[in-house]
Amino acid sequence: MDEITKVRTILEGPLREVGYSLAEVNLTNGKDGLSLNIIVDKDDPISLDDIVRVSEIIDPILEKEDPIKGPYVLDVSSLGAEKPIALDKLEKYVSRYVNLHLSNPYKGENILEGTLLEVTDSSLTLSVKVKSRKVKISLPREDVDKARLAIEF
Repeated sequence: MDEITKVRTILEGPLREVGYSLAEVNLTNGKDGLSLNIIVDKDDPISLDDIVRVSEIIDPILEKEDPIKGPYVLDVSSLGAEKPIALDKLEKYVSRYVNLHLSNPYKGENILEGTLLEVTDSSLTLSVKVKSRKVKISLPREDVDKARLAIEF
């Protein structure tokens, strides 16, 4: 088992128990030596307090299990403010500002940004800005092939 797989194996369970998921694990060798990059996620926004909490949970586990040969720097982060959204979890993001990529364009547009108002098994409703006013649009859920959180300006 390689080092990345070992790290994933020992951290996934403890992180899941406290509400986080392990999004990525990377081990890089830079000019300053090895760096173990752990990227975590959860349905709610991740704060700096979450990063500290995750670090405090995983650091003793990594110390005990010692899956990486030699010294390394631990770097814990999140997917960021515009993290991808799993399509089967769109319901959890109602009231959030999202970016949707469509497989079938809506009025010639294959990317829409707006506030997700409603999600059903077959459709979703989005509030988007058209010029200076907000308009509600409904889309077939099957037309959405990618989704991520977005920042509203």
